[in-house]
Amino acid sequence: MSIFEYTPEELLGTVESVDTSTVIVRVEDDDKLRGLQVNHLISIQSSKIGQHLIGLVSKIIRKSAYSNSIADFSPELEFNIIKVILIGTHFDRDVGKNNVFRRSLATIPTINAECHLIHGDRLKQFMQAISSIPEGEDAVSLQIGNYSIDENATAWLNGNKLFQRHAVIVGSTGSGKSWCVAKILEQVASLKSADAILFDIHGEYSTLQGDSFAHLKVAGPNDEMSDRMLFLPYWLLTYEEMLSLMLDRSDNNAPNQAMMFSSAVIEGKKEFLRNVNKAEMEANITLDSPVPYNLDMLIGTLKTKDTEMVPGARSEKQGPYNGKLTRFIQRLETKQKDKRLNFMFASEDKLLSYDYMGELCRKLMLPSSSGEKGVKIIDFSEVPSDILPLIVSLIARVIFSVQQWTTAEHRHPIAIFCDEAHLYIPANTEKSIDDASLVTFERISKEGRKYGIGLVVISQRPSEVNRTVLSQSNNFIAMRLTNVDDQSVVKRLLPDSLGDYAEMLPILDIGEALVVGDASLLPSRIRITPPDMKPRSATIDFWDEWSKETTAMDISSAIEALRIQSK
Repeated sequence: MSIFEYTPEELLGTVESVDTSTVIVRVEDDDKLRGLQVNHLISIQSSKIGQHLIGLVSKIIRKSAYSNSIADFSPELEFNIIKVILIGTHFDRDVGKNNVFRRSLATIPTINAECHLIHGDRLKQFMQAISSIPEGEDAVSLQIGNYSIDENATAWLNGNKLFQRHAVIVGSTGSGKSWCVAKILEQVASLKSADAILFDIHGEYSTLQGDSFAHLKVAGPNDEMSDRMLFLPYWLLTYEEMLSLMLDRSDNNAPNQAMMFSSAVIEGKKEFLRNVNKAEMEANITLDSPVPYNLDMLIGTLKTKDTEMVPGARSEKQGPYNGKLTRFIQRLETKQKDKRLNFMFASEDKLLSYDYMGELCRKLMLPSSSGEKGVKIIDFSEVPSDILPLIVSLIARVIFSVQQWTTAEHRHPIAIFCDEAHLYIPANTEKSIDDASLVTFERISKEGRKYGIGLVVISQRPSEVNRTVLSQSNNFIAMRLTNVDDQSVVKRLLPDSLGDYAEMLPILDIGEALVVGDASLLPSRIRITPPDMKPRSATIDFWDEWSKETTAMDISSAIEALRIQSK
């Protein structure tokens, strides 16, 4: 028996017009509009028995058809219109199972087809079809909360489609975005072979603890090598990344400096290979090959060229690069001595070993089934903001490169969660460091699916995030957005048919989200369930704190931490 068997008195209205995925429903009885709201579900009669088209109310309009003369106005000429977006088909029975909903339109409505509101017990039964996990998909279900339209119905996402086709999580400050991320990570961590990395820019996810969470930190000025510390030696940088860090492109001698640097780097890498008995690799390496080289020796080579004198016709004269490398060498030495860049230029011998990259990648990429912890949370809080894009993209590029060169049978999928993405995947680049970062993330967004890399872009300012990366994402979890520019970006990314649906973005409650995409069975307004371990992102209550009689502040320690660039 169908859950959508109605009596004549329950008729809401009839189909007035159909346009692809949008239906206009005419409602004759004013009483039927009472209690009807935007986002309510509508059942529309299908031409096939046992099927009903399901639509979402996006607009409710009352129109009056009268002439220009007020005297000609007649109440009988008023009529009501509902704009409905078609979202799928309900089957009374499909593939041997009752009460099934699918995100496909098996038919389109006919003119004058009967329409009914789905509410009460029918809504509960329909939401059971939505919230029950389809047969065979138990393992891929990811529960994030409950549907706002029926808070007894559990909202779940398809974990495969969420990460295969990338995802975007956006929301203004205080909207509950971090809770949503923590809720997803908790469930990822519970899987036996979980493999995910979170770029934690401000250290707010340190509260996520447990056997499946590994907390790593990009080393600060005073940190020494340990299992928890991440050191990212300079030789991991590509040629373009190194130049974006070192080269002043406005310098007249920049082309000469870049050329001499490149030749010194390739020679340094070949020298290293000869020293570790791998001379046979010399012919195959490039400037970007992740092979160590000694920076002190490289600077020595550049200094020699910078002061070189060559035989002239009568006496010695300056060499072709004499004096042209001075400023480049100074910048290189300044970076090398900068304690803030300890993670990149530390002098430990281990960082110059042939096996170091293998150790680093095992720490970052091995799943929980290999003895590592499944979710790696990387703290970037002590990385200088001016080179943050370069360092974040360096880790992402290393992961992508290793995945790309892993044989298909040994490739294990990995998800990268990019918190505060607008800081290092910017819409507008001003520095070459930003350009170098964008190249990596654009490539992952376009090609990552082929190599088992899922990207989750998290930001409070979607208008400041690169459009290419956002447009490659097919899943959206949008929490409250109050900025008009941010709202318009999200609206453009959502399917055209859901344009009006996105008008709810500024009025969502804290912890509520619009969820749209391949991973969601139904474009839905969902109340996110709070995670068991809440991130350290709670908003400070100003008035309450100001009302306290005493307070503890330690300005001296803060100033010392600022001076040494370490908390």
